[in-house]
Amino acid sequence: MDNDQVTSSPAGPLDGVTVIDLGQIYNAPYATLLMALAGARVIKVEPREGENLRGRGRVGGAGAPFVMLNSNKQAVTLNLKHPEGAALLRRMTDRADVLVENFRPGVMGRLGLTGTSLRETNPRLVYASGSGFGSTGPYRDFPAMDLTIQAMSGVMSVTGFPDSPPVKSGAVVGDFLGGIHLYGAIVTALYQRERTGAGTDVEVAMLDAVYPTLTSSLGLFFGGTGESPARTGNRHSGLAESPYNVYETRDGGYVALFCVTDRHWAGLLKAMGRPDLAERDDLASRAGRVAHMDEVDAIVAAWARSLARDELVGDLRGADVPCAPVRGVEEVAADPHLLERGMLQRIEHPQFGSITVPASPLRIGDYQVGITPSPDLGRDNEAVFSGWLGLSAEEVLDLAEREII
Repeated sequence: MDNDQVTSSPAGPLDGVTVIDLGQIYNAPYATLLMALAGARVIKVEPREGENLRGRGRVGGAGAPFVMLNSNKQAVTLNLKHPEGAALLRRMTDRADVLVENFRPGVMGRLGLTGTSLRETNPRLVYASGSGFGSTGPYRDFPAMDLTIQAMSGVMSVTGFPDSPPVKSGAVVGDFLGGIHLYGAIVTALYQRERTGAGTDVEVAMLDAVYPTLTSSLGLFFGGTGESPARTGNRHSGLAESPYNVYETRDGGYVALFCVTDRHWAGLLKAMGRPDLAERDDLASRAGRVAHMDEVDAIVAAWARSLARDELVGDLRGADVPCAPVRGVEEVAADPHLLERGMLQRIEHPQFGSITVPASPLRIGDYQVGITPSPDLGRDNEAVFSGWLGLSAEEVLDLAEREII
């Protein structure tokens, strides 16, 4: 492990771990962001023109995701298609603990940069791959982006309303679930290495990572007719809870609420001022409320429309009923709870000015990390290639002139 860090900060859980980050877009960069925010030294390696997500910054405000996913990293440029560029990457991995990439399967093999080959000179290297469908299986070579994973995984089939076409999730579920699992795989492999002394290959396919999110729908499938479940809109995907829905309020807002237990149902009846419903045996149990789902929804919907959004939420929380307002992005990005916890941090970025970026959702002891802005393209070429690898200034200049870095 290399102890040379990006910034001087209190030692984090991954202090001393050096990561070579070949990630692009969301998947692998999120895994390496979590590592950087845990104290690892992450060196982002990009082609000379920059990775794809950085290029989006030229289109409206689409550069913000790059900023949010590449905080606390160093940045170098490297032409891996040039033999000397590939050789330089090898020199970097000889001194590193982890290499992370999410190219299509086979790309790194064609460059001669597989985990097996890189471990010939650094047997402790953990080589981590993220992809859409994995390195084996009949789907291996299919192009994969979040949209295609949502389609192939079944997520789109269960999203939306029964009388409408399938709808993608507005959130990027495939890439980020893949990235979270990739982080877990890497840290697991590092733990294994502490016991065995040997590195290994790890991989996470987005399709594999997304499948467990279908649990409610799969319960309906395996416990029902064996046919694909219909879309349920905002109702429970397994149609096993009632009330469980999103209700419109008097001021045009929306509130999500549901009752998991009979106690929640009793609290809801108290909030609604409907003690008469407590006398109905057919609504006393979850099974009964599910059997009368349409009626229950109509009762709750009528009450919700009589109140403003925040008033309704206040009444429900006062009765200890699980609920939440449906908030817009502008509300969430300024959320006082997330800001107070440090999950959201406001920084000054040299390109974008004042911007709010996420910190790590992982809380480990009393370790806290400050956010440093994402680096300009190739900002750390000299620091990494000269200061870390030991190349002379003349060698670095020559590599730049020959378009290797």
